[in-house]
Amino acid sequence: MTIALDKLTEPAVRAFVRALNAGDRAAFTAALTPGATMSDDGSDRDVADWTEREIFSSGGHMDIQKQTHDGLRLVADYRNDTWGEMRTAWRFTVDGGKISRFETGQA
Repeated sequence: MTIALDKLTEPAVRAFVRALNAGDRAAFTAALTPGATMSDDGSDRDVADWTEREIFSSGGHMDIQKQTHDGLRLVADYRNDTWGEMRTAWRFTVDGGKISRFETGQA
């Protein structure tokens, strides 16, 4: 059963997922701290390059299936036009109400 966006516990994560699903680059950037970092399957990636390729230019979308009590870890069915749909795990670090790091990979 998919978890609705308004049920996500952590406001910064909620803003991240909402912007991602809306394809809203400005809101997505606003959800991140300056200099935010990320990794995909354990390898650090350039945030701007990765998000453009994996989210914005390929119609990325997350359907949240599980979240931890603190809302900083999610399991989602993630899909985009490049890879189709896969079960993914997401881990977030929040600093000052924004995402300073996110890590994703297959769940």
